[in-house]
Amino acid sequence: MTSPSPHSDSPAVSRRPVVIVGAGPAGLTVGNILRAAGVDCLVLEAGTRAFIEQRPRAGVIEEWAVRGLEQRGLGGNLTARAQRHTECEFRFDGRGHRFDYGGLTGRHHWVYPQPWLVTDLVHEYADVRGGAIRFGVRDVRLHDLDSDRPSVSYTDPDSGERQLVRCDFVAGCDGARGASRAALPERARISRHDYGIGWLALLAEAPPSSDCVLFGMHPDGFAGHMARGPGLTRYYLQCPPGDDPDDWPDERVWDELQRRLHAADRPPLTRGPLLEKRVLDMHNYVVEPMVYGRLLLAGDAAHLVAPIAAKGMNLALNDAFLLGDGLVAHLTEGDDTGLDGYAEACLRRVWDYQEFSQWLSEIYHGLSHGDPFRAGTARARLRRLFTSPAAAAAFAEQYLGTAGAY
Repeated sequence: MTSPSPHSDSPAVSRRPVVIVGAGPAGLTVGNILRAAGVDCLVLEAGTRAFIEQRPRAGVIEEWAVRGLEQRGLGGNLTARAQRHTECEFRFDGRGHRFDYGGLTGRHHWVYPQPWLVTDLVHEYADVRGGAIRFGVRDVRLHDLDSDRPSVSYTDPDSGERQLVRCDFVAGCDGARGASRAALPERARISRHDYGIGWLALLAEAPPSSDCVLFGMHPDGFAGHMARGPGLTRYYLQCPPGDDPDDWPDERVWDELQRRLHAADRPPLTRGPLLEKRVLDMHNYVVEPMVYGRLLLAGDAAHLVAPIAAKGMNLALNDAFLLGDGLVAHLTEGDDTGLDGYAEACLRRVWDYQEFSQWLSEIYHGLSHGDPFRAGTARARLRRLFTSPAAAAAFAEQYLGTAGAY
């Protein structure tokens, strides 16, 4: 719950129009939009700069999101370094089936690891645009969010003293366990869906084994392959929720990946050292609305889509574009249109992506449920993608996020 303002003898009181809590893609993009418009702001981040620039996360960015970054002067490195993908491949029943969504739609994906994007964004915000950012802050608290004088307090990592920043708005971009979620009132509604499965997330020091994303549907569980650069590859293996990564030695991992991604007409996987192993329990959630007084949520603080559909970073960027533009319009022109419609505009795309994630999960995991009916319907969906132009076009639109309106 939101805290009342600290006592008047609290040290180091300052003021900014906007305080942004969290330096992920959403928070940094909002900060960059504000700085480009000459709006002062402060970003507060619990991690160090080195940590956020190295933290392994998603890497698939949809074309519309890249265009949005470019329009705001934030896409130069991305388009120069990212891999352009126009196909994906489904592997089931021992064979590979290419899906050419680029040829079907003229659209594509970009593969650009989130740490690279965060590095670009923090450099642009702090080093180029002169934005204020504090790393390593502790005990962040949000105060008086229902008033017209909200504030944020935190403990400075160097001095150990409490700092208080008065502001007009707080952008809560600090994920599900951050101060923004802790400050939500009881009226907040959090809708959650648990898939009842886990994914073992793996980062291999090995070149990609394919020039596109691979989805392996197997009776023993899903497996995925996603390039993260010329010498790094992200893999996923379906496993029980809460499974222990230590129960997955490298040899077992690679044998299972090879088995679940096997296709008689494709070469074997290229193996290498595994740099990361962690188990993700597959779940989604949505916080509604996304605005509470002067607190505006964005990114994982507001919603999570399991990596089933690779949508999380795209939703964070969509929030950031709408929130940054809305704050600029309000603070520089007195135009409240963007802020008034912020939550509704975000949630339309959020719920569409949630539905697609749920639909896609039945394809990925239907063969491994032990239920012959679900396995049969999963195979029917897969076959339809490759026999029905209408089904292929519908899948491509959702996969690429290119619907005309959300």
